Amino acid sequence: MKPLLKARLNDTNLSAENTSTQRQLEISVQAVKDSSSNRLPLNLCIILDHSGSMVGKPLENVKQAAIALIEKLNQEDRVSVVGFNHEAKVVVNSQPVSNLEAIKTQINELRADGGTAIDEGLKLGIQEINQGKENRVSQILLLTDGENEHGSNEKCLKLAKISSEYNITLNAMGFGNNWNQKVLEAISDCANGTLTHVEFAEQAKDEFQKLLTRMESVGLTNAYLILELAEDVRMAELKPMAQVAPETVELEPHREDDYTNKYTVRLGDLMTTERIILTNLYLGKLSLGNQAIAKIQVQYDDIKGQTLTSEEIAVNIQVQAQYQPQNDAEIQKSLLTLAKYRQTRLAQEKIEQGDNKGAATLLQNAAKTALQLGDESGATVLQTSATRLETGQQLSESEKKKTQMAAKTTLQL
Repeated sequence: MKPLLKARLNDTNLSAENTSTQRQLEISVQAVKDSSSNRLPLNLCIILDHSGSMVGKPLENVKQAAIALIEKLNQEDRVSVVGFNHEAKVVVNSQPVSNLEAIKTQINELRADGGTAIDEGLKLGIQEINQGKENRVSQILLLTDGENEHGSNEKCLKLAKISSEYNITLNAMGFGNNWNQKVLEAISDCANGTLTHVEFAEQAKDEFQKLLTRMESVGLTNAYLILELAEDVRMAELKPMAQVAPETVELEPHREDDYTNKYTVRLGDLMTTERIILTNLYLGKLSLGNQAIAKIQVQYDDIKGQTLTSEEIAVNIQVQAQYQPQNDAEIQKSLLTLAKYRQTRLAQEKIEQGDNKGAATLLQNAAKTALQLGDESGATVLQTSATRLETGQQLSESEKKKTQMAAKTTLQL
């Protein structure tokens, strides 16, 4: 496996007269298979909420979904299972997927009772998955249906950071409609994972399988994007960078020091599908001709843990005395995706402030943006929420979650 890195500007020409000009830089990166590449072995930890609210059909469906996922793993893979309510316990110790019947029996012994302490489950899950990391892609699947009533949300965020530092991807699943979206989204974003809404028990198996497919597409791990800007180029001070595919996430690039214009941002696992990042740049007055404004590389680990760096690619712009725009229509999709996300985020803030009319206007704009993207399912969800707010109604917990998921991803309904 090796990384494929590409970059493009929304307009590759620039007026020599301008002293400050905005440009959007789109960067795409993915792992590319060579002819001999098989999928990398996985080190998976499934962390399951078995609190009292999961009693009956919910827990039974989730257990069967976990078993069905484990049945798809290879002999080279490792798996562990942690259960939590107001405390955590190891259900399946980290082990190769060899004694499948014993693993099934241990999972089926889970019973629903008690409260919810997500951080206890996360802490034990990280400890357990850490035992099988060598030469494997480490991924956590965390599922919960409720608020962290017996735990600490602050500890959850700290554990997500630890997970990222240990090169463990953390994927969160919210089950039903009463889980804390802010917390689950924050921890999955922090540890470079994905957030999934499993509204109904019958969806659990399919959502687990979708996540396994995503895990199996990982080709390189612990990736960092390295962006070095030219002297007269700077990032926007507010929200300078965001990932727009496969889901939308605000990113925080880290500047190496005050004396260089070099930035890094952690991407985590590189999949065979594209990860697309948008960077908002401001260009100062540049000399005529073809000018280099940025250099881009990716640092990553191969499966043996060896840290490697991709070839450097240059980003150039043509500075003209008689400016003629050279717009790249392909970037428009990324710009619209980010606009949909940010419009919906602002709407959520308006709702929290009690300004439902302001939120309705923003959601209507987000719905129009979704239509421009061809995301009809997302547009329907966003417009439905806008209409409810506009007519003086409140959004249900289900509607709130569907609205935020419509902002973050392209819905598959």
